[in-house]
Amino acid sequence: MAERLVYIFAWLIVCLIRCLPLSVCFLLGQAIGALMWLILPGYRRLARENLTIAFANEMSEADLGRLTFRHFTTLGANVVCAFKMPSLSQAQIQRVAHFENLDVVKRNIALGRPVIMAINHIGNWELYAQIVFQWPEVRSGTIYQALHNKLVDDLVNRDRRRLGLETFDRKKGFQGAIGLLRELGVLGVLVDQHAGKSGVWTPFFHRLCSTSPLVATLALRTNAVVIPSAIYTDGFARWRIVMGQEIPWTADNPEQLTLDLNRNLEEQIRVSPADWFWVHNRWKTPRSFLLNDVKRGIYLPGGAATVNPFRIVARSPNWLGDAVMSVDAVRAFKYGRPDAHLSVLTPSKLAGFWRRVNGVDEVIEIEKEESVFSVARRLRGRFHVAVLFPNSLRSALEVWLARIPVKVGFQGHYRHWLLDHAIAEGKRPPANQPVHQADVYWRIAARCGAEERPPVSPLWKPNRKERVIGLCPGAEYGSAKRWPADQFRQLILQLNEEVDCQWVIVGTCADTPVAKKIASGIPNVTDLTGKTSLEDLMDLLSRISVLVTNDTGTMHLADFIGTPLVSIFGSTEPTFTGPRGSRSLVIRQKVECSPCFLRECPIDFRCMEEIPMDKVIQAVKISLK
Repeated sequence: MAERLVYIFAWLIVCLIRCLPLSVCFLLGQAIGALMWLILPGYRRLARENLTIAFANEMSEADLGRLTFRHFTTLGANVVCAFKMPSLSQAQIQRVAHFENLDVVKRNIALGRPVIMAINHIGNWELYAQIVFQWPEVRSGTIYQALHNKLVDDLVNRDRRRLGLETFDRKKGFQGAIGLLRELGVLGVLVDQHAGKSGVWTPFFHRLCSTSPLVATLALRTNAVVIPSAIYTDGFARWRIVMGQEIPWTADNPEQLTLDLNRNLEEQIRVSPADWFWVHNRWKTPRSFLLNDVKRGIYLPGGAATVNPFRIVARSPNWLGDAVMSVDAVRAFKYGRPDAHLSVLTPSKLAGFWRRVNGVDEVIEIEKEESVFSVARRLRGRFHVAVLFPNSLRSALEVWLARIPVKVGFQGHYRHWLLDHAIAEGKRPPANQPVHQADVYWRIAARCGAEERPPVSPLWKPNRKERVIGLCPGAEYGSAKRWPADQFRQLILQLNEEVDCQWVIVGTCADTPVAKKIASGIPNVTDLTGKTSLEDLMDLLSRISVLVTNDTGTMHLADFIGTPLVSIFGSTEPTFTGPRGSRSLVIRQKVECSPCFLRECPIDFRCMEEIPMDKVIQAVKISLK
């Protein structure tokens, strides 16, 4: 019933329009277009964004704004006039439409080659159905996307078929269209729509987008000539129908034909920019925007330098350990597509780390106490996608206020409404099936199309002339993660009797009292707590022989660098957050209350106190070898 009511309404509108003179239809359409510009801010914004992609380097902001309004009025005029066109006679069509270079079609038909007209949504595209009388002796057809409402679909196509144009629903296959071409017919195929996963990703206005390979496929199957065409609005209720020159193609490189069609379409649009259908999301960003799962791949013969970058900003976790565990996932966004430009938005305390991560093009620092509005202002207008690794509401607000088009992350804390692709965190895994935090972060990259973790080159380059053992006795999270200071001191004293080495203690200023207690009276120990920047710490970790550490950010940093590790765990679970490097050894004493994940131990600290010293010493010796 609803479909019939929609059909009756559409039929009444069409009948009303066809009662009006063409000039009145054109004026009415302009007025409707201006109204749509006013009341449809979403489409107005989409058109402006698309025009910016195409002409940002050629037009000022004011020019782009004026062109956006002119597009709406031109589109309105052409859509209303499109309903009027089927009621005009051939003589009337020839009075309002000027034809150019039609001979290129007739000449190829005479030579025994079928013709594929590469058509598009420039100007009054309904005129394509009205020009079949130019070659009445030849079968003419077009491939179209059927409307969901069958009655309205029949209304739209009825006049086309009455004029002799054959229509082929693409959902029903292409055998009918191929048969028409093999009988030396003329077939119109749209080439300017987003093709989703079935398309070839190739440049259009210097930006990768999914483009239909259908023209290339049909040309190869039927040896057809490919001729681009366009219909320009050429004054008040007047149009110019232009057939371009044949686009050559070769059977061994059909993707080049698809790219050439895009390049030709760019030239056609530049002739009359207001005429194209800018309210179509031609550069749509798919959920799997890393493009590893696209069926027909990426065709970029000139390399990434020939296209504008696809700008991705990854919001870093706020803790050093979490940031290190997110590295694989963050780097996947750089290597997942050839045009990717990767920026990392991070608290300033972690900026030094991210500058050392291979694949990061830019580091944007969030200063301490900087407001969410200030961060948003610095991001606005710069990025196509934001990927959030923290679960916080604030991180989602930063990119939402920045109006970044696509925002991806876990649902997090009451923020799913701020995200475009909110990833469900799922049920907590059973205790006997733990999931490492790095794998949790990887789920974000995988949902965006990442398939393989990027290769990592270890940064560990130790000084082979002397043995230097590092100690990290602190843990910012809380005392429950800290092996007792007297145990660290005992480790030094016992190993000094067996191994010729130097010791260095690292950590923050808060760890200095503990470091002094450990190092007191021992000459071969250097206390560097509070004396190194993050970059200095990374350089140091890349040179030492082994690091003995609690479960802390420095442990993860050393694991990232490739430094041999002896990691002591108590209140936390190494299968969740432990090191994963091949040179890493984990020491723990399993007790009934561990892991508790508490900051402070409420009882007797047995998980750390009961760790056997000989086990730690043996692990250090193994690592030194």
